Amino acid sequence: MMITKSKLPDHSILKKNEKTFDYIDSFQGKFIDKSGNISSAEIGKSFFMNGPKWIEKLFALRNKMVALFGLKTSEKITNRTQILNKFKCEKGEQIGLFKVFDRTNDEVILGEDDKHLNFRVSLFIDRQTDDSAHKKLTISTTVTFNNRFGRLYFIPVRPFHKLIVPTILKGIIKNIEKQNY
Repeated sequence: MMITKSKLPDHSILKKNEKTFDYIDSFQGKFIDKSGNISSAEIGKSFFMNGPKWIEKLFALRNKMVALFGLKTSEKITNRTQILNKFKCEKGEQIGLFKVFDRTNDEVILGEDDKHLNFRVSLFIDRQTDDSAHKKLTISTTVTFNNRFGRLYFIPVRPFHKLIVPTILKGIIKNIEKQNY
């Protein structure tokens, strides 16, 4: 499965504020939607499923370190299956550090606002392809720094982010295609 660096989709909810972000990146992959009805809610739910253990360990390390500075951390999720079964991917719902800010048929916006920075993650389904069964999924991340500490915080995060996002995108696509067969 090929994941490529991309750009913020033109029809993304985040596009209208593109010039106000301090950082933007996007990664894109293709998936097969045989039934033609994969929803943004399913993509959003899949975002939280089956992440590699190394990503969980990095988040645990991050939480320990940033707690010392009074930044937001997520609680350790011990009942992931139960939480995901109840999760509808509706505006205002939250899992860990990720709150649902918005959702359309084609996109989910997740993120968090903190004193050092605000971030958003867009999970965007591009249905504008020649083949109705083949879709593109783009994960875009935007960051707005609220102060110097936000800029400093993001320096060591950035290289890990560029490893984590494509890995998560591959996991979402594998999960969606597995459910679709």
